[in-house]
Amino acid sequence: MKSNFASNPEVVELLRESAGLNGSDGDERFKAIIHQLLENICTLIDDYNITPEEFWHAINYLHDLGGSKEAALLAAGLGLEHYLDLRQDAIEAAENRETGTPRTIEGPLYVAGAPLADSHDRMDDGSDDGKVMWLHGEVKGTDGKPLANAIVDIWHANTLGNYSFFDASQSDYNLRRRIRTGSDGRYSVRSIVPSGYGCPPQGPTQQLLDRLGRHGNRPAHIHFFVSAPDHRHLTSQINLNGDEYLWDDFAFATRDGLVADPVAVTDPSLIASRGLNGPHTEIRFDFTLTRAQNAQEQQRIIRARAKE
Repeated sequence: MKSNFASNPEVVELLRESAGLNGSDGDERFKAIIHQLLENICTLIDDYNITPEEFWHAINYLHDLGGSKEAALLAAGLGLEHYLDLRQDAIEAAENRETGTPRTIEGPLYVAGAPLADSHDRMDDGSDDGKVMWLHGEVKGTDGKPLANAIVDIWHANTLGNYSFFDASQSDYNLRRRIRTGSDGRYSVRSIVPSGYGCPPQGPTQQLLDRLGRHGNRPAHIHFFVSAPDHRHLTSQINLNGDEYLWDDFAFATRDGLVADPVAVTDPSLIASRGLNGPHTEIRFDFTLTRAQNAQEQQRIIRARAKE
């Protein structure tokens, strides 16, 4: 049953004082944000007649969420990270900005400082017997010309859906590489075909999803940061066609233009030219970067990341 207790003058004054609005110190924008957040929480308590027990259950959940370091995972699972992408798309459309490869969520599993190689490198350490993958493509500008000295930062899971650094059984920077393009704008890596994964089954993110009647699975995918001088930094990922969760990604990362088709390669001459020993899976994906309007657009956003 809804009530209007949050509009009680005593409560109104409490929230103003709590948010620092009655004083001149502090950050005015930050105080206004906190004030609205407190108002929204109190209104929610009113609207759903939330009990003290339910309130403290939520606070305890936040303790567990922080302790497990799953806050970024939950932000993706609730669609908030995707919302930021949709909102930025709308802002740029209203400004008639040129478009390139679509952005999509970063996720919580990036690790800075992966080995840097020119044009090509091998990503896996050979310990996983997954299918060999040849991932390659071109980085170009909106004029269609190749971009030299672009950095293609790539990371993905192993065949168990686990990422190095977060999975102690893997070697440092396994399945993580940065490739610098040459004058042809091309990059290529040898790796293994990744698997999708699910949220930790006993973790707070999956517990919340269970209450919502939702699964916590992601399709097989590959993450990218792509940057080049004078161009906007791109955060994106590609999902692999044919995965059962392709359009049912709990993190809402699948977007038109970001689905890649795995192709079986059996041609002996092509296999030999790549220095491989047998059939493998090829994935080609090209990136189009747009021009930056300022130096800040050339940098990835600031957020907490491993080793950064």
